[in-house]
Amino acid sequence: MQPRRQKRLLAILVVIALLTGAVGAMLYALQQNIDLFYTPSQLIDGLGNDKVKPQIGQRLRIGGMVVVGSVKRDPNSLQVSFDLVDTGPLVHVTYKGILPDLFREGQGIVAQGTLVDATTIEANEVLAKHDEEYMPPEVAEAMKGIKHVPPSQLDASTNKPTQGSY
Repeated sequence: MQPRRQKRLLAILVVIALLTGAVGAMLYALQQNIDLFYTPSQLIDGLGNDKVKPQIGQRLRIGGMVVVGSVKRDPNSLQVSFDLVDTGPLVHVTYKGILPDLFREGQGIVAQGTLVDATTIEANEVLAKHDEEYMPPEVAEAMKGIKHVPPSQLDASTNKPTQGSY
Protein backbone atom coordinates (compact mmCIF):
# COMPACT_ATOMS: atom_id res chain seq x y z
CA MET A 1 0.00 0.00 0.00
CA GLN A 2 1.26 3.43 -0.84
CA PRO A 3 2.18 5.84 1.97
CA ARG A 4 -0.48 8.29 0.78
CA ARG A 5 -3.24 5.66 1.08
CA GLN A 6 -1.93 4.61 4.47
CA LYS A 7 -2.17 8.18 5.76
CA ARG A 8 -5.71 8.55 4.36
CA LEU A 9 -6.80 5.23 5.93
CA LEU A 10 -5.24 6.22 9.26
CA ALA A 11 -7.01 9.60 9.16
CA ILE A 12 -10.38 7.93 8.46
CA LEU A 13 -9.87 5.44 11.30
CA VAL A 14 -8.94 8.25 13.72
CA VAL A 15 -12.09 10.23 12.75
CA ILE A 16 -14.30 7.14 13.23
CA ALA A 17 -12.68 6.42 16.61
CA LEU A 18 -13.19 10.03 17.76
CA LEU A 19 -16.85 10.02 16.64
CA THR A 20 -17.45 6.72 18.40
CA GLY A 21 -15.85 8.05 21.58
CA ALA A 22 -17.90 11.27 21.43
CA VAL A 23 -21.18 9.39 20.98
CA GLY A 24 -20.27 7.01 23.80
CA ALA A 25 -19.43 9.90 26.14
CA MET A 26 -22.73 11.67 25.33
CA LEU A 27 -24.77 8.53 25.99
CA TYR A 28 -22.97 7.96 29.27
CA ALA A 29 -23.60 11.57 30.36
CA LEU A 30 -27.28 11.43 29.37
CA GLN A 31 -27.79 8.17 31.21
CA GLN A 32 -27.75 10.06 34.52
CA ASN A 33 -30.43 12.50 33.33
CA ILE A 34 -33.01 9.99 32.11
CA ASP A 35 -36.15 10.12 34.23
CA LEU A 36 -38.53 7.30 33.42
CA PHE A 37 -42.27 7.91 33.79
CA TYR A 38 -44.34 5.58 35.94
CA THR A 39 -47.92 5.46 37.15
CA PRO A 40 -48.52 4.16 40.68
CA SER A 41 -49.60 0.75 39.32
CA GLN A 42 -46.50 0.49 37.13
CA LEU A 43 -44.28 1.45 40.06
CA ILE A 44 -45.71 -1.31 42.27
CA ASP A 45 -46.31 -4.03 39.65
CA GLY A 46 -43.41 -3.31 37.29
CA LEU A 47 -43.09 -1.82 33.81
CA GLY A 48 -43.38 -3.72 30.53
CA ASN A 49 -43.64 -7.42 29.80
CA ASP A 50 -40.68 -8.20 32.07
CA LYS A 51 -42.31 -6.30 34.99
CA VAL A 52 -39.15 -4.29 35.59
CA LYS A 53 -39.32 -2.27 38.81
CA PRO A 54 -37.19 0.81 39.49
CA GLN A 55 -34.35 0.52 41.96
CA ILE A 56 -34.31 2.37 45.26
CA GLY A 57 -32.48 5.65 44.75
CA GLN A 58 -33.44 5.87 41.07
CA ARG A 59 -34.72 9.17 39.72
CA LEU A 60 -38.14 8.96 38.14
CA ARG A 61 -41.34 10.78 37.34
CA ILE A 62 -44.68 9.55 38.61
CA GLY A 63 -48.10 10.76 37.58
CA GLY A 64 -51.54 10.12 38.97
CA MET A 65 -54.45 11.57 40.88
CA VAL A 66 -53.98 13.02 44.37
CA VAL A 67 -56.13 10.97 46.74
CA VAL A 68 -58.79 13.07 48.46
CA GLY A 69 -58.01 13.49 52.16
CA SER A 70 -54.40 12.33 51.86
CA VAL A 71 -52.60 15.70 51.81
CA LYS A 72 -50.80 16.30 55.09
CA ARG A 73 -48.79 19.47 55.74
CA ASP A 74 -46.20 19.95 58.48
CA PRO A 75 -47.20 23.13 60.35
CA ASN A 76 -43.55 23.98 61.16
CA SER A 77 -42.02 23.55 57.70
CA LEU A 78 -42.82 23.34 54.01
CA GLN A 79 -42.95 19.52 54.18
CA VAL A 80 -46.04 18.08 52.44
CA SER A 81 -47.01 14.45 51.94
CA PHE A 82 -49.81 12.97 49.87
CA ASP A 83 -50.87 9.79 48.13
CA LEU A 84 -51.15 9.22 44.38
CA VAL A 85 -53.35 6.65 42.68
CA ASP A 86 -54.25 5.60 39.16
CA THR A 87 -56.06 2.28 38.82
CA GLY A 88 -54.92 0.35 41.84
CA PRO A 89 -52.30 0.72 44.53
CA LEU A 90 -51.38 3.95 46.29
CA VAL A 91 -47.95 5.55 46.20
CA HIS A 92 -46.89 7.93 48.96
CA VAL A 93 -45.13 11.16 47.88
CA THR A 94 -43.23 13.54 50.16
CA TYR A 95 -42.24 17.00 49.00
CA LYS A 96 -40.47 19.89 50.68
CA GLY A 97 -41.33 23.20 49.10
CA ILE A 98 -44.17 25.33 47.88
CA LEU A 99 -46.75 23.40 45.88
CA PRO A 100 -48.13 24.87 42.63
CA ASP A 101 -51.22 27.05 43.01
CA LEU A 102 -53.30 24.57 41.02
CA PHE A 103 -52.40 21.59 43.24
CA ARG A 104 -55.59 20.10 44.70
CA GLU A 105 -56.84 16.82 46.05
CA GLY A 106 -58.56 14.72 43.39
CA GLN A 107 -56.60 16.28 40.51
CA GLY A 108 -53.83 14.94 38.30
CA ILE A 109 -50.20 15.80 38.99
CA VAL A 110 -46.73 14.69 37.95
CA ALA A 111 -44.01 14.48 40.59
CA GLN A 112 -40.32 14.15 39.78
CA GLY A 113 -38.02 12.75 42.41
CA THR A 114 -36.21 9.77 43.88
CA LEU A 115 -37.57 6.37 44.88
CA VAL A 116 -37.10 5.98 48.66
CA ASP A 117 -38.71 2.56 49.03
CA ALA A 118 -41.12 0.39 47.02
CA THR A 119 -44.08 2.75 47.54
CA THR A 120 -42.54 6.11 48.54
CA ILE A 121 -41.20 8.91 46.35
CA GLU A 122 -39.24 11.88 47.67
CA ALA A 123 -40.17 14.56 45.14
CA ASN A 124 -38.03 17.54 44.25
CA GLU A 125 -40.58 18.97 41.81
CA VAL A 126 -44.39 18.77 41.60
CA LEU A 127 -46.26 19.82 38.48
CA ALA A 128 -50.02 20.38 38.51
CA LYS A 129 -52.36 20.58 35.58
CA HIS A 130 -53.04 24.06 34.23
CA ASP A 131 -56.78 23.88 33.49
CA GLU A 132 -59.81 21.62 33.83
CA GLU A 133 -59.16 19.69 30.61
CA TYR A 134 -55.41 19.13 30.83
CA MET A 135 -53.81 15.93 32.05
CA PRO A 136 -50.22 14.94 31.29
CA PRO A 137 -50.27 12.70 28.18
CA GLU A 138 -48.59 9.80 29.97
CA VAL A 139 -51.18 9.92 32.78
CA ALA A 140 -54.09 10.23 30.36
CA GLU A 141 -52.90 7.19 28.38
CA ALA A 142 -52.33 5.11 31.51
CA MET A 143 -55.73 6.02 32.99
CA LYS A 144 -57.79 5.76 29.80
CA GLY A 145 -61.28 4.50 30.69
CA ILE A 146 -60.52 4.03 34.40
CA LYS A 147 -62.47 5.62 37.24
CA HIS A 148 -60.93 5.64 40.69
CA VAL A 149 -63.18 4.98 43.64
CA PRO A 150 -61.87 6.37 46.94
CA PRO A 151 -61.36 3.76 49.69
CA SER A 152 -64.17 5.37 51.71
CA GLN A 153 -66.65 4.37 48.98
CA LEU A 154 -65.61 0.70 48.83
CA ASP A 155 -67.68 -2.06 50.41
CA ALA A 156 -65.40 -3.49 53.12
CA SER A 157 -66.50 -7.11 52.60
CA THR A 158 -66.17 -7.25 48.78
CA ASN A 159 -63.68 -4.41 48.18
CA LYS A 160 -65.94 -3.23 45.33
CA PRO A 161 -67.61 0.19 44.88
CA THR A 162 -70.75 0.77 46.91
CA GLN A 163 -74.05 1.56 45.18
CA GLY A 164 -73.93 4.98 43.51
CA SER A 165 -70.22 5.62 44.09
CA TYR A 166 -69.54 6.11 40.40
